[in-house]
Amino acid sequence: MKRITLVTILILFSLLANSQEKKLIYIPTLNGMKQIDEAVTKAKDDNKNVLVQVGGNWCPWCFKFNNFCKDVPQIDSIIKSSYVLIHLNYSKENRNYDALERLGFPQRFGFPVLVVLNSKGERLHTQDSGLLEKEKGYDTLKVATFLNNWTPQIFNKERYIVNENK
Repeated sequence: MKRITLVTILILFSLLANSQEKKLIYIPTLNGMKQIDEAVTKAKDDNKNVLVQVGGNWCPWCFKFNNFCKDVPQIDSIIKSSYVLIHLNYSKENRNYDALERLGFPQRFGFPVLVVLNSKGERLHTQDSGLLEKEKGYDTLKVATFLNNWTPQIFNKERYIVNENK
């Protein structure tokens, strides 16, 4: 009887696990150059920068970073207020070579790799996400610091001009 119960539980667990498909964050059929162009246009309209997360659905750390960004309110807030976020696919189905060339070949850092573009489409920074890790996940302070250091607001010269009249 115990054996039948155990087998039944295992079958139910297996069915449940298979029914909850992992939501894919990278779409291999998308044209990376078009994704970037559309994001740059939106960034210009919204006075934001573009955050490109390069990776693939084959990459567990890509999902960890994506979930971390959504689940940590501080990080989610920074991204929503200062960036247009896109997920640029890199997989055997579509390596997006032209887009990666445009971004300065960021895949050399591994995956996921993060690239910040300004609203003109110019690359400002490429971030090795391994430097943002902590144990088996990501470090909130490191990720927040990285994101805050590359917002459009940080490049406002008024932040750095000393008012001599005060």
